[in-house]
Amino acid sequence: MKKVLIFSLTYFPFVGGAEIAIDQITERLSSFDFTLITARLEKKLPQQEKIGRVTVYRVGWGNILDKYLFPFLAYKKAIKLEKFDMSWAMMANYAGLAALFYKFRNRQIPYLLTLQSGDSELFMWIRTWFWYPLYKKIYTKADQIQAISQYLKNRAGKYGYTGKVDVIPNGVDLAVFTRRFNDETRERLKTDLGIKPDEKVIITTSRLVAKNAVSDLIRSVRNLPVRLIILGKGKLENRLRALSQEIGNHNKVIFLGEKKYAEIPGYLAIADIFCRPSLSEGLGNSFLEAMAAKVPVVATPVGGILDFLTDRKTGLFCEVRNPASISEKINEILNNDGLRRQLTDNAYKMVLENYNWDNIAGRMEKIFTEIKCQNPK
Repeated sequence: MKKVLIFSLTYFPFVGGAEIAIDQITERLSSFDFTLITARLEKKLPQQEKIGRVTVYRVGWGNILDKYLFPFLAYKKAIKLEKFDMSWAMMANYAGLAALFYKFRNRQIPYLLTLQSGDSELFMWIRTWFWYPLYKKIYTKADQIQAISQYLKNRAGKYGYTGKVDVIPNGVDLAVFTRRFNDETRERLKTDLGIKPDEKVIITTSRLVAKNAVSDLIRSVRNLPVRLIILGKGKLENRLRALSQEIGNHNKVIFLGEKKYAEIPGYLAIADIFCRPSLSEGLGNSFLEAMAAKVPVVATPVGGILDFLTDRKTGLFCEVRNPASISEKINEILNNDGLRRQLTDNAYKMVLENYNWDNIAGRMEKIFTEIKCQNPK
């Protein structure tokens, strides 16, 4: 049984696209043995446990320092463990740096890098310019790279990687997001949120950070007869709440914070449109989840979104940093039932065909089986 060592800065109970990808892929690959090293971040979390098919080791003291010291702590832990047949870094961040240190010591062990981050090129530069020569090696020392979008494949080349890059997207948990809810359940949830039965609902599931441009979405609904549900938390939450008050949207906008993954489909079920007017996006799993739930999507033509959203076929594009454009596209869907059906039917079919975790895990299995060191000496 091939032994795979995974470096991931965060893992369950913290949930994002990367964590879900690891879980969904490893659950389907029973012929591999998976060990994962992650940052502890909270004292209540155990230093070692089994989650699904993954043996998880958490390093650090359970505070914010764990994040910044992760490359060193993870490397130290890794060299104390048994030998592995390959290493897998989830993202070119501190996890990638830990994997790079491990590669320096174990040149004969293949190193796979997965690119997931949707941060902009400017954001990446601000975070890495002062250690750029080392950061670049996270890419160039990889024996193989898997990117979740064409956008991120291109990023690998910009950082000097010349080897093979496989574009394999994240998937959607179809058992969760294709669930359908009856009228009574939807009406009850609307009532619980103070939404009238006939009110139209716009929803976004987003980290409240600059790249997701939730402020533009809040501004866009100012003059629309809709309610806006915001699922997610982040450092901009207080600022976004203040903006909502400032422009008179406080009765329209409902901040619900972070919800459990399994609860999200219920909120999508009462939504008429999903919108996140991103400034950058690695792929955008939330869009795909909305499509699986048959909610029409309004998005910006940036990053990995271009891999799955074709304007007027699987969604509508709005302009970046333009609340008026967002408002226009929302209005168009709300006032055109034929367009709505066309968008949801096409997007639903696309997600079923192209973003099924069974197919994606099979493609990842091929990488795990065939990966070889490019420069073992």
